[in-house]
Amino acid sequence: MATILVVDDEPKITRLVRDYLESAGFAVVTAADGREALMRARTEHPDLVILDLGLPHLDGLDVTRRLRREGDVPIIMLTARDDETDKLIGLELGADDYVTKPFSPRELVARVRAVLRRRGSDPSDDLLRAGALTLDVPRMRLEVDGRTVELTATEFSLLAAMARQPGRVFTRSQLLDAIHGVAFESYERAIDAHVKNIRRKIEHDPHDPRHLLTVYGVGYRLTDA
Repeated sequence: MATILVVDDEPKITRLVRDYLESAGFAVVTAADGREALMRARTEHPDLVILDLGLPHLDGLDVTRRLRREGDVPIIMLTARDDETDKLIGLELGADDYVTKPFSPRELVARVRAVLRRRGSDPSDDLLRAGALTLDVPRMRLEVDGRTVELTATEFSLLAAMARQPGRVFTRSQLLDAIHGVAFESYERAIDAHVKNIRRKIEHDPHDPRHLLTVYGVGYRLTDA
């Protein structure tokens, strides 16, 4: 049974999310502020964190930074903020997804399952190669020119979707469909944030990439050479 850490300072939202997750078969632990979230993450070792951005003491972006320094637990941000910049910053810090309040609890549960599914193996391809990149899908390991690179679950899933067809140009909508199972137009800019994060990890010069290329006006492709 997967354990989910729910971090929100609004008790009604915490109870709602907990009830839906427990009904879906998950174990749930909760925290009401950023400091408690870090303590819970270190002691409970959750399989996924649902993290509100607007937290007391330590906000969600700071919590994301610290969690990413300590490991690669999947993170879904929960936010009432309308400022898209905050969401993109969160994704660039390594969050896997975000859901904006007010939200559908069923959609949130579906997104939790999708992120956890990406954490698992994909039996269709165990070893993928695209140029200098080698992806071991069951182990979620990436090597670039023989160097091991750590990716979040969503970053790995995005790269694997492209590595299955190196050289093919993917639109943002197609990449969203590949990692979420359904495309959401409002989330298309999230792909740009994930690509920026991946490039920072795999490219010698992220501003002049040679592995993950932009096809202007269309989307992205992985080099096949």
